[in-house]
Amino acid sequence: MEPIVRVDHLSFRYLDSERPALSDISLEIEEGEIVVLAGQSGCGKSTLLRCINGLIPHMYPGEYQGSVAVAGLPVEKTPMRSLAQKVGLLFQNPENQIFMFSVERDIAFGLENLGLPRDEIRRRVDEVMETLRISSLAQRAPHELSDGQKQRVALAGVLAMRPGVVILDEPTSLLDPQTATELVSLLQRLNKESRLTFIVVEHRLELLASVADRIIVMDRGRKLAEGAPPEVLTDPRSVELGISIPPVSKLYSELASRGLNLPRYPSSPEEMAEEVNSL
Repeated sequence: MEPIVRVDHLSFRYLDSERPALSDISLEIEEGEIVVLAGQSGCGKSTLLRCINGLIPHMYPGEYQGSVAVAGLPVEKTPMRSLAQKVGLLFQNPENQIFMFSVERDIAFGLENLGLPRDEIRRRVDEVMETLRISSLAQRAPHELSDGQKQRVALAGVLAMRPGVVILDEPTSLLDPQTATELVSLLQRLNKESRLTFIVVEHRLELLASVADRIIVMDRGRKLAEGAPPEVLTDPRSVELGISIPPVSKLYSELASRGLNLPRYPSSPEEMAEEVNSL
C-alpha cells in the first residue's frame, strides 16, 4: 500500500542561508503510524514539517530539490487549500491558532473558509467536540480556558478539516507534566480509533516512547537514525547528539552493559520495575 507520506531525496536551503536546512532526506510514513522527530534545535525538524504540510515551497522560497507527497498528492504542485484537508498542523503555542469569540466558532473557522454548507459545518464541529470531550466548552471564550483546554480546542480545529496526517510541533512544551501526559493519551486514542497518522516533534521523549512506532533522529539537516524507540533510544549516536534520552532507556543500557539483559525493553518506569523484579 502507498505510504501516506513519502519524502524522496529532499534538500532545501532558505534564501538567506549559506547552508542547506535539509540535505537528501528520504523517508516513508505509513497510514496510522505515530512518528517522532527528534534532534537538537536547528537540526531541520521544523523545516521538514513545513515541507510536509506545504508551507515549503508555497510560502517559504528557497532552493528546493527532491519531492514530497502526502496521500498521493505532490506537495509542490498541490494548492495549500487542498493540502490543508490532507495534513493538519498543531502549533507549539495553541494561542497562535485560536482567536474567535467562542470555542465552537473557532473550530468552525477553517470549515467556513472552505465554503462548506452550514449543516455540514455544524455536524463536523459537534462531532469533533464530542470526540475530544470538549462539548461543555462550546460557548466559552478561548482566552478563559486552561492551557490543556486550549490545546484541545486548537486540535479540534485541525481535526474538523478531516486530515489523514496531523503534525504537532512540540505540543507539550507549554503544558505541565500531567496535562502533557493527558495529551499524549488523547493522541494514542485518536490514533487507534480513527487510524490518524501523527508526526510529532518533541524533546520530552519519555512522554512518547511508549506510544511511538518510530523515532527519526536528525542532525544538521540529515537523517541520522531511524527505528523503533528501543533501538533509537539505546543508540550511542543519539546520546552523543545530546537528545533527551528517557531515564528508563539510560538504565536499560546501563544494565545491559553490565550483562543484565531484561526480557523486554521498558517504555515506562512501571515497566522497568516489572522487568527488574522478574530477574
